[in-house]
Amino acid sequence: MSEVEQNAPQLTQTPTPWWQDGATTSEVIKEPYYLSSGVFTFFKLVRSWLLFPLNQFNALTCSEKLLRLMAWDRDITQFDGEPLELFRKRVKYAAINAKDAGSVYGFKRIFQRLDIGIVAFKERESAIDWDVCTIELSDSSISQNSKLVQTLIEQYGRTCRRYRFQVTYPNEIHINHGEFSHNFTMFNAEIKEGVSVEFTPQPIEHQQQLFIATLGGNL
Repeated sequence: MSEVEQNAPQLTQTPTPWWQDGATTSEVIKEPYYLSSGVFTFFKLVRSWLLFPLNQFNALTCSEKLLRLMAWDRDITQFDGEPLELFRKRVKYAAINAKDAGSVYGFKRIFQRLDIGIVAFKERESAIDWDVCTIELSDSSISQNSKLVQTLIEQYGRTCRRYRFQVTYPNEIHINHGEFSHNFTMFNAEIKEGVSVEFTPQPIEHQQQLFIATLGGNL
């Protein structure tokens, strides 16, 4: 169901009176039931006719011929091998994508609208030329949408920037949690060694001798 059909008033079937429902007064369903059902089906068809012109303003639901006209008006060209559903999305979001072009966050939103998730967008990295921007994508995004990514870069990338792709391979790790208990006891043992020095008093003996020699003579 398109957005126009969701916002339009819904058509509800009015219950017929019991004497015209074709079942109350008869064991077998009679003509009044089929008449009421046919009238309701006809008005559902009329409702679809009335909503048809409104649906032509939506690139996701319009006819393919009108889609080509919208694409020409919004400067969108279908590249080789592009699915029609993806082409419709690019036409639908052409105006808002052009508005978001030129900024980092706007560039991410452009990719997200077309179901391409950017892992990271880096610019002015150290040891890399200032005009080089790195778009980090997952391996599945670049492999499945390589032509689309190149087209978006050519159309919405800044003219003074060079873009390069960096592929990442994300891995998911599942860790189960659980309850666990733990007891911890620590014993500390220390050995202190003391050294004591004891001296036994001893008598002190001392002997001293003094010898004096003189030399005498006549001059």
